[in-house]
Amino acid sequence: MGTFLGVDLGSTTAKAVVVDGAGRIVASSIVQMGAVSRKGMQRAVDRALADAGIAEADLGGTIATGYGRRLVPGAMRTYTEITCHARGTAAMVPGVRLVVDIGGQDSKAITVDDEGLVQEFAMNDRCASGTGRFYEVLARAVECEVEEIGDLAMRGTQDLEVSSMCATFAETEIVSLLAQDLPVEDIAASVHRAIAARTLALVAQVGRRTPVVMTGGVAQNRAAVHFLSEALNAEVGVPEHPQLTGAYGAALLAMESAARSRPPVADVPNADGIFPHTHAAGHSCADCDGTLSTPGPVDLGARISVRES
Repeated sequence: MGTFLGVDLGSTTAKAVVVDGAGRIVASSIVQMGAVSRKGMQRAVDRALADAGIAEADLGGTIATGYGRRLVPGAMRTYTEITCHARGTAAMVPGVRLVVDIGGQDSKAITVDDEGLVQEFAMNDRCASGTGRFYEVLARAVECEVEEIGDLAMRGTQDLEVSSMCATFAETEIVSLLAQDLPVEDIAASVHRAIAARTLALVAQVGRRTPVVMTGGVAQNRAAVHFLSEALNAEVGVPEHPQLTGAYGAALLAMESAARSRPPVADVPNADGIFPHTHAAGHSCADCDGTLSTPGPVDLGARISVRES
């Protein structure tokens, strides 16, 4: 049935997913990078292929997506992150209608239809507010690991005013709040709440839908999911592998592209001299032996004149 590769080369991580001919994930990998990196992409691909136990030459096709999608060698085609995230999320969470994807440097709101195809989308890639970078700024300011910031925010009880949503100035404002000896937990919770409100404005551009699914690296932050759920007044689901939805969608598109380009089955007559693929049982030509039922010329009807232009 073949295997297919999807590569999502993002701003801070490279993801690779290998699927079989039925669309099941065989292997996957995620590699952290400082920035878009061809080396990081190759490490992700090599790990996924090694885990799948196959060589690159054995693949039935590769499709790339993400910021660095044009850096992926051997890709038969590239797709936007919008298309791949919608396709991958719809496969992971059947029935999803709204995808909120928050990556390292951008955030996206995507509505999808019954078949998992994109209907509308809005994207913030001009400002770091509400992206993974913003959470890194918060973690640095309160002196904790970015993986711990969600748990810290979940312990906050007081809603503080956080006016700046610019990553450049937010750190200054956070430091100012810390200088007032306010609880770190409340500061973290308030920043998360403000980011959720900013994401809500992005969702408003495409329209609220349910079920809602959050993807991207930030989806692993339980406080980010919690406060977005509060802002939307709806449950927000998270797939088992929220960072892989883009690469998974790309792998599925590679599988489907290969199926469409596959040559037709050769038409070989069976023992009765019938061509089974062209003339199925019940077809008017199924029992034709190639001879005319009425010998002689065939009457094609009245001659039609054609006027020259």
